[in-house]
Amino acid sequence: MPESPSDSPPEPARHDSYAALRIPAFRWFIAAVVTQTLASQMQAVVVGWQVYEITRSPLSLGLIGLAEAIPFIGTVLLAGHWADRSDRKRLAVLATALLWTCAAALLWLTLGHESDKLRLTLIYVVVFVSGLARALLMPARTALAGDIVPREALVNSVSWRSSSWQLAAVIGPAIGGGLYALSGASLAYEVGILLLAAGTIAYMKVPAVPMKAAPAREPLRQALGQGIGFVRSQPIFLGAITLDLFAVLFGGAEALLPIFAADILKVGPQGLGILRAAHSAGAVAMSLYLSHRAPLQRPGRALLYAVGGFGLCMIGFGVSKFFLLSFSLLFCAGMLDNVSVLIRSSLLQTLTPAHLLGRVAAVNSVFIGSSNEIGAFESGVAASLMGTVPSVVFGGTMTLVVVLLTAWRVPELRRLGQIR
Repeated sequence: MPESPSDSPPEPARHDSYAALRIPAFRWFIAAVVTQTLASQMQAVVVGWQVYEITRSPLSLGLIGLAEAIPFIGTVLLAGHWADRSDRKRLAVLATALLWTCAAALLWLTLGHESDKLRLTLIYVVVFVSGLARALLMPARTALAGDIVPREALVNSVSWRSSSWQLAAVIGPAIGGGLYALSGASLAYEVGILLLAAGTIAYMKVPAVPMKAAPAREPLRQALGQGIGFVRSQPIFLGAITLDLFAVLFGGAEALLPIFAADILKVGPQGLGILRAAHSAGAVAMSLYLSHRAPLQRPGRALLYAVGGFGLCMIGFGVSKFFLLSFSLLFCAGMLDNVSVLIRSSLLQTLTPAHLLGRVAAVNSVFIGSSNEIGAFESGVAASLMGTVPSVVFGGTMTLVVVLLTAWRVPELRRLGQIR
């Protein structure tokens, strides 16, 4: 007997790949993220090249990461508390304006006539201040994104945020390296200053979102502890961010790219910009693909495979002597890394209550945001002790070990189903 229409199973909801982009506030938010990221990535290339030109030391490159990580780790939990108790949009505007001030200071140092030793010291000071600005920005920005997008579009918004950030991270290093080769550091810093001004204006255009409820008055230590306590109560999320932390800590070779560009591959500042863009180019490709397909059915297993593949790419990059092969391996590493970013960010947005989003984002930033800088320091120290190539191979190998340990110790992550 044929089924009646009422007995037929409902058709699955059609996946809207552009759900988040249909929201005007989210489009202004994306514009702010893109312009700020372009400026920061350009600045990172120029600072790294300037420092290596002065010192010719891998350790000095690692110290750039340490100078940014120390203030970041020291203040980001407090910044997350502020993001849960005050205007998140205003905090994002303030942080971006502070980054603009840092870019202006770097331009002033470039145009000045200080000795190399004094200039190097002042560059580290500016990087330190930029770490404070990033600590203020990251929890506020993450929480603001959750405010302006409805829950049903959160996973889609994470994918578009990631692809937009990564696209800017592709273009930024290439532009920074090209401008440096064309006209020196000053032109690159000037363009970065303009981009950060545009980013500040874009954040100001995001409509203010009133807090859903007045935050409860509680001691600062208790307030900060709530974010940490929530993360500890979520073994899947804790496992995902711990995996990412150690993968980036051991497997990141980005801080050493000036050495590869100058001494191993011999491609100069233009090549450095292209190498720095390769990782993000791969991430853009993967992010656009994931934005246009339905959510992953087994994201936990995909996360473990992706981080393992990332480690293998880093081993291959370490031993490569050919520019095209090195670029390709970094491109593949970026594709795999983006899978990790999407899964971790989706867990953050969907598992965390709105009133804790700033503090949990701050804890996530300690694990993820600072791991890039601490990883840069680790890479610099390891390269000084072991040599550049052995340190990268060692880091990739340790990433594989971390994947195996995580798969063993956090079985819930292996069994994780579709994120909703």
